[in-house]
Amino acid sequence: MSKNTPNFLTELEQRGYIHQCTDLEGLSKAFSSDKIVPAYIGFDATASSLHIGSLVQIMMLRWLQKSGHKPVVLMGGGTTKIGDPTGRDESRKMLSEETIQQNINGIFQVFDKYLTFAPNNEFDPNTTDAIMVNNAEWLDGLGYLEVLREVGPHFTINRMLTFDSVKMRLERETPMTFLEFNYMILQGYDFMYLNKKYGVQLQMGGSDQWGNIVNGMELSRRMHAVSETRHEKAAPETFGLTTPLMTLASGAKMGKSANGAIWLNEGMLSAYDFWQFWRNTDDRDVVRFLKLFTELSLEEIDTLAKLEGAEINQAKKVLATEVTKLAHGEEAALKAAQTAEQTFGQNSASAGLPTFALDSSFAEQGLPLVDALVLVSFAKSKSEAKRLVKQGGAKINDQQITDEDFIVNEESLLEDGVVKISAGKKRHALLKA
Repeated sequence: MSKNTPNFLTELEQRGYIHQCTDLEGLSKAFSSDKIVPAYIGFDATASSLHIGSLVQIMMLRWLQKSGHKPVVLMGGGTTKIGDPTGRDESRKMLSEETIQQNINGIFQVFDKYLTFAPNNEFDPNTTDAIMVNNAEWLDGLGYLEVLREVGPHFTINRMLTFDSVKMRLERETPMTFLEFNYMILQGYDFMYLNKKYGVQLQMGGSDQWGNIVNGMELSRRMHAVSETRHEKAAPETFGLTTPLMTLASGAKMGKSANGAIWLNEGMLSAYDFWQFWRNTDDRDVVRFLKLFTELSLEEIDTLAKLEGAEINQAKKVLATEVTKLAHGEEAALKAAQTAEQTFGQNSASAGLPTFALDSSFAEQGLPLVDALVLVSFAKSKSEAKRLVKQGGAKINDQQITDEDFIVNEESLLEDGVVKISAGKKRHALLKA
């Protein structure tokens, strides 16, 4: 990449965000101009939060805004009704419009931590303020015949069958509904619409979205060519950029841990548990994650990269705190770090740990340890909890318990009226009577 590459692309390249770009030189020129370049990434509203599998894309939008350009967050209120078949062997569960809207509201809370949004979410081409748009606004009103006449001629079945999402289903002989088959058409229409209405020039996404992105660019070019024959205003040139497939050094897919998804909304995962996930990062992933998920300078990261042996734990703590600052705020991050230090450094219970209330029957009956392990989500079932106890992985108030019939009762309460329950060395919670 040349010395004149704009800051945004330079930052992405040096931090390891770029996998493919449709025209890197052309995109560099677009960012080199004095104009603010709008770019978007699409997210389907299948849950009320995003998890860390989407964090690379979120960070790209943040860097875009920090570099003086305009993020457009596209929520798939319309396409969620169909479901993206990419990377799936089966159809997604159909969601109601009410659930989809609730999910969009929850996801906005995630983005509100990372981006500065325009007042009243109003688009202004002269500012870098982000906007969130919902493709249901234009897809819900599309007539079927209109789609067939205006969009249909620009797609061929031959090409659609070459898309990975389609080929995978065909090769595995799993059903793909006509509803899902239309997803790529609607996603392409999104890019065309955003390009025409808001001047969006760049779509970014994961490497599995490459075909869909190129498809949208081609549809934009063709439909705008038709518009130009009608002497309508020409739309700006479009580009596509994808990120590498995000996996852990272990080979596992980014986004989940053994205990479930690592959600970005605190209502679905506490700031402490979020911090702890990053603190437990594999040594091989630490430097890469510092570049992708924090805003530390590359010089600071190079310094941390030189740590070896037990000292690398310091880099992990920095990673955990910096990532948590962005997702939950500085106060929550520092509190999580302090709680971890108290928990592991001083081997004591801490009020900062996730806390679970015990019902009124606890005073008389107590609570079986296996039930307690399930309650705090350290085990998915009683049988799994029993295995954890037998293997010596369960502790009450830092004391190992190997009796699977052990009852947590009032005698287990510490002075502050809580019981500290642990699974292994790194998972801790409090039971409060």
